[in-house]
Amino acid sequence: MSLAFLSSLFGKKKEEAAPSEAEEVSVEELEEKVETREENEQLAQLMDRVNEIENDIPRIKISVDTLKKNIQELRDDIERLDKTIKDVMMLYEVISQEINPFKEQMGQENPLSNEIQELRKEIEDLKMELAQVKNDIKVLAGYGVDLDSIIYEVLAEV
Repeated sequence: MSLAFLSSLFGKKKEEAAPSEAEEVSVEELEEKVETREENEQLAQLMDRVNEIENDIPRIKISVDTLKKNIQELRDDIERLDKTIKDVMMLYEVISQEINPFKEQMGQENPLSNEIQELRKEIEDLKMELAQVKNDIKVLAGYGVDLDSIIYEVLAEV
């Protein structure tokens, strides 16, 4: 009886030792499964985020294109405003030269004003020259000169 009793105790200890090894294997397997599950969850979260970003890209592209168009329109508006401001400044200079009693001093100080004065002088010279040409044509027509042939000759020289 004592041998049977001891062998039963010894056998129970072997049986008890075996399940602990099995438990160790299963704990390792469980840890691996948990790690795998966590990795899969992280991967799923990353894939969801990538899909969200991919869905946002077309909207962002449309927004960028709209902003580019708006920026170009603003540039065009700024160019028009710049031109308008220059025109207003030139008009102001002309008007201030006409009204301003110190226009001689300002004419010397402002190069734009000098340029306007030069253009005015050239226009007056052209008006006088045109008036002389008109008078010459009237005189020639009075003498019966063939003006058409003269005009064609002049145009041929030019």
